[in-house]
Amino acid sequence: MTARFDPQPTLAGETVAVRPLAASDRSGLQAAAADPETWVGHPAKDRWKPEAFGPYFDFLLASGTTLAILDRPSGRIIGCSRYYVAPDRPDDISIGFTFLDLAFWGGRTNFEVKRLMLGHAFASFPTVWFHIDPTNRRSQVATARLGAVHDHDATLDLAGKPVPWLCFRLDRAAWEETLRERSA
Repeated sequence: MTARFDPQPTLAGETVAVRPLAASDRSGLQAAAADPETWVGHPAKDRWKPEAFGPYFDFLLASGTTLAILDRPSGRIIGCSRYYVAPDRPDDISIGFTFLDLAFWGGRTNFEVKRLMLGHAFASFPTVWFHIDPTNRRSQVATARLGAVHDHDATLDLAGKPVPWLCFRLDRAAWEETLRERSA
């Protein structure tokens, strides 16, 4: 990451806000992660279990780049996401490790979170990357709706061991077009 980029900004939208993840967020984030259905499309399908979630939370907190996602009306933590630098794209920024409480699926929440995070990222980078598990069709479709395109496949170590990823690229111009289309 560059010195000009803050990987843990506080950003607020209409219905959600993001802020740096804190140690005190453990129980709130674990509650958001507690439904097994949340993890069906993720590589670690058992993260809903406290014994699997604990090390994952520790990893997210230690990264220093994870954002807690809050429902603005209630102030409740409903998920998280993070910025990171992928080993195959050291000059760009990536967004990932995102999950939302199942109650916030199927609506505009994910788009609003990504709108906040992409706006922040595109102020410093011309390209943002997303790395998606090959079996996670739901995330592939959602990422394509942002205007991202599947660029290549790679085996990368993003969280402690090399695994296969579908690598989606989103350029600033494609994102701006998506925003224009959604506002029309």
